[in-house]
Amino acid sequence: MTAQPTTEKLSMTQVLVCGAAIVTLSMGIRHGFGLWLQPITMDRGWTRETFAFAIAIQNIAWGVAGPFAGVLADRWGAFRVLIIGAALYALGLVGMALATSGLGFTGSTGLLLGMAQSGTTYAVVYGVIGRHVAAERRSWAMGVTAAAGSFGQFLMVPLENWLISSWGWQNALFILGCMALAIAPLAFGLREPRRTGAANIVQQTIGAALKEAMAYPSFRWLMAGYFVCGFQVVFIGVHMPSYLKDKHLPADVATTALALIGLFNVFGTYIAGVLGQRLAKRHILSAIYLLRSVAIVIFLLVPLTPASVYVFSAVMGFLWLSTVPPTNAVVAQIFGVQYMSMLGGLVFFSHQVGSFMGVWLGGRLYDSTGSYDIVWYIAIALGVFAALANQPVRETPIIRTAPRPTTA
Repeated sequence: MTAQPTTEKLSMTQVLVCGAAIVTLSMGIRHGFGLWLQPITMDRGWTRETFAFAIAIQNIAWGVAGPFAGVLADRWGAFRVLIIGAALYALGLVGMALATSGLGFTGSTGLLLGMAQSGTTYAVVYGVIGRHVAAERRSWAMGVTAAAGSFGQFLMVPLENWLISSWGWQNALFILGCMALAIAPLAFGLREPRRTGAANIVQQTIGAALKEAMAYPSFRWLMAGYFVCGFQVVFIGVHMPSYLKDKHLPADVATTALALIGLFNVFGTYIAGVLGQRLAKRHILSAIYLLRSVAIVIFLLVPLTPASVYVFSAVMGFLWLSTVPPTNAVVAQIFGVQYMSMLGGLVFFSHQVGSFMGVWLGGRLYDSTGSYDIVWYIAIALGVFAALANQPVRETPIIRTAPRPTTA
């Protein structure tokens, strides 16, 4: 490994508290978007595919913008990226409320919110954690932050459902826009001191870091697994409320289900972070993906009741974002932390391509067949694939050598 630039360290407590609060807001708000599918499509007279396509664009925009947001955060610090992200988040939510055409809805809900999430979620925050938390506690710290985001999901879904029922779906989005602006003051807690380097320190260029990562098989396997993660969680998060309503279950069952996913995700992500300090992370990831497929199979086989929905939600919640700490910890472990946000954003791009496919196919195939069954089956098969794909991942640090000086 090459030496890294020296920097004055931020307090770990400060980084975790502010980073966790930011992720709580950014992930918590987006987790409840499925609650808006039926109110918006019914009020605007749109198909489910229109709504699903906008959310799909949101996920792909998040993925495309993620590496660029990561580059800016690695070079200029997370603070500026978070400020811009907070402003875009509020603007996107307001646009989501005011859009009267499918194109306008896709522009605000899709492009603006996608770019906002790229600058306010894990890749940017984890870059700060990687630079300011010791390696022996890094996986744990990432688990704590991911658990906070999960708590945000548990907290925000009932709140968003109450806002919709009490204030109407448009006013609920305006209120969430104001809440998103709270990310800006929290960003001051992640404002990093200027980094300085010594003459004998070899720094890697952005281009060299990208070339190195993309040529490394383990990085590509991580991307393949993360594609599956995105497909599964976004399909379930966006379409399950409508799936349950189609099966004639009460509306509050869907709200409780999403809240349970968020609640149990708190425990799952934290435990994954802790286990990542002790066990091979590739085994943790393989187990998570395989267990997701098993859970979906059982969910589809047993009679659909509120109790079966709640058990499924608790199990899936435990496995929901528990992939995030080990995946990002492996990236830092292999490549170091100099370009942690950029490489984390690049892996997350694959996640968001999967998210695009999961949410769009859910709407497309439902409109074509009147059922979500095919997408459930795809999610099962992909989980098995991801379990196998993570096994070849090598977690040892990559060896770099300093360029030899030229002689006259």
